[in-house]
Amino acid sequence: MAIILDADVVIRGEKGAFDLKSWVMSRPSDRFEIAASRLPSYGTEWNERPGHIKWRGRLPDAVLESLPIILHRADCVRACTYLGRMEVSGKMIGFYDLIVGATALERGSEVATFNKRHFGQIKGLCVIEPK
Repeated sequence: MAIILDADVVIRGEKGAFDLKSWVMSRPSDRFEIAASRLPSYGTEWNERPGHIKWRGRLPDAVLESLPIILHRADCVRACTYLGRMEVSGKMIGFYDLIVGATALERGSEVATFNKRHFGQIKGLCVIEPK
């Protein structure tokens, strides 16, 4: 089974707020992947002016070079299905989170994230909070 790393896990690892390398090494039988929909998140951050984003230009190359980057048409179709269901229920989460979650469901994977509040709303998705 694969574990899809959400952007917050990679970014916290990059910033030193989480020891991503040690966590990954502690799970030698797991395979890790990145959802293509999250790639823009790895290179951007909010700057001092509210509402403005700047390019960090520091894509974590070591992570991206070692992990498969995945996205399939079926993932997007499933994400749109979940989008409709969540809109009707009034429990919306970010569209990129939906794509990551749908990708994991479609592939039978889990999602590693620090945002269990959002991902926990996707029925049937196995969410891991790295420690």
